[in-house]
Amino acid sequence: MNKTLSIFMVLHGILACTKSEKTSKNKAEIKAKEFEINNPLITDKFTADPTALVVNDTVYLYAGHDEAPDDFNFYRMNEWLVYSSTDMVNWKEHPVPLKTSDFEWASGDAWAAQVIERNGKFYWYVTVSHATINGKAIGVAVPDSPVGPFKDALGKALITNDMTTGYTNIDWDDIDPTVYIDDDRQAFLYWGNTVCYWAKLKGNMLELDGEIHTIDLPNFTEAPWIHKRGEWYYLSYAYQFPEKTAYAMSKSITGPWEYKGILNELAGNSNTNHQAIIEFKDNWYYIYHTGGIQPNGGSFKRSVCIDNLYYNPDGTMQRVVMTSEGIQ
Repeated sequence: MNKTLSIFMVLHGILACTKSEKTSKNKAEIKAKEFEINNPLITDKFTADPTALVVNDTVYLYAGHDEAPDDFNFYRMNEWLVYSSTDMVNWKEHPVPLKTSDFEWASGDAWAAQVIERNGKFYWYVTVSHATINGKAIGVAVPDSPVGPFKDALGKALITNDMTTGYTNIDWDDIDPTVYIDDDRQAFLYWGNTVCYWAKLKGNMLELDGEIHTIDLPNFTEAPWIHKRGEWYYLSYAYQFPEKTAYAMSKSITGPWEYKGILNELAGNSNTNHQAIIEFKDNWYYIYHTGGIQPNGGSFKRSVCIDNLYYNPDGTMQRVVMTSEGIQ
């Protein structure tokens, strides 16, 4: 073999090895990216009780802010947070849009809430403690944009504990509001703990339109959420305690509701299980919280997660698979 050919073969071997190493490295990087950890979504703050709203090509995620110290075994929540995303993976945090102190009649406790849009305006129904009427209450705030700032729209509560004493004598049953606007533009407010309440809302979204009703659901704890797909209405809710999520289906938003079973299992090391369900770009998503940030996560330091939601041909929902990967 001549010297020139020998040098050529050595150089060719080096290039082949280098190419092979690059190829292996690229494959490893692609594989790692495919299994990127996206749950929990937010890791610099504890977030809980998620709700979400789709506006054009953007999803707005709203959450309560868990701020309990390590030795505090209950909820400490003084404000709500808002994030936005156009792909459900990368989230932008916005300035704090609403605090319990924005309601002069409230004494604290930024518990579960929901934002809904109507005629270009955004309405945020929130749970707080009432300063003068014993128990939890539901207020309404309205902003200039989906990210706020939100302002108290009524100057008083929409729902107070004394409005539901005919059903239960506990002072935390008026929590976890969810609102759905039906195809005929009639708006409905659902809420409750131990009892699931509902009432119609007037067109201004700030007043009840008629009496308060109840729904009998197996092992209803709290956290109702209404959504619709095709001809079916879905009412999901926290089930038992510690909480799983169950759901019922109906052809009418006022029922009758048929119980369908468990949708989501116990959420890690969190006693509560609070969901939001949305459709975005032809896919359905299940948004929830766990105590997933370690070592400090737990029932009073929760974190929002998102996974895919799938339906069966008959319209029933498949059980949610909670993952660390989340939405890829």
